[in-house]
Amino acid sequence: MVVFAGDMNGHIGSSNVGYDETHGGFGYGSRNADGSRIVEFANGLNLVICNTLFTKQEAKLLTYVAGPVKSRVGYIMGRQEDKAKVRNVKVISSEECVPKHKLLVMDMWFKPTKSWHRKFEPRVRVWKLKEEKTCEEYRCMVGDKVEEAKWKGLCVNDHWQQMNGIMMASAQDICGMTKGPRRHKETWWWNDEVAEAVREKKIKKIKYGKWKKIRRRQGWSIRRVEKNAKRVISSAKEKKQKKCANDLNDSE
Repeated sequence: MVVFAGDMNGHIGSSNVGYDETHGGFGYGSRNADGSRIVEFANGLNLVICNTLFTKQEAKLLTYVAGPVKSRVGYIMGRQEDKAKVRNVKVISSEECVPKHKLLVMDMWFKPTKSWHRKFEPRVRVWKLKEEKTCEEYRCMVGDKVEEAKWKGLCVNDHWQQMNGIMMASAQDICGMTKGPRRHKETWWWNDEVAEAVREKKIKKIKYGKWKKIRRRQGWSIRRVEKNAKRVISSAKEKKQKKCANDLNDSE
């Protein structure tokens, strides 16, 4: 999406003769020399002046107001192929971006993009080769296929391609293929050190949660004590004030 906007200091007028694809036909005033250059510039770059696509009241057309002087010198341009995305272009007369220049706003609509899901591709379960029994079966199968294969007369690339095919076919036969997307992250990098670090992190997290609960409870108990103290103080003040009032009445 390409948008070209700003104060271009020219009047493009309300006529769109000769520039039907660039000028929408809903302008203001008459065109001057600077306005002609603006329209030719937009036409040469296959742009459309979005201000001219909608009928508006005069107050929502003027981008420059200085006493009796009123004009439209601010424009928003976009590519002609994006014209259908423009929903509205208006001037907010009550807002000034700079002195005497009104705020120009354009509303656009974009079609929401669909989330891209990666297509599942089955993979060889090579992690099964960590098992001693599976690894031994794989080694025997590869050895048998290597002895049965014909290697004479092959160049280096053909030799490698044949060996690669033997290894992959043997792995598929021994280990099998995945039937669906993986449900867990890969853990080929997992070792005892990582396991210890993760276990320690979980323990610390549990202790922190317990400490946070205790602290919250202590905070509640402190608040209850503070409220009780305020209530007792208030009651004592009230009793003392009543006693003083009664003493004054008795003395009179």
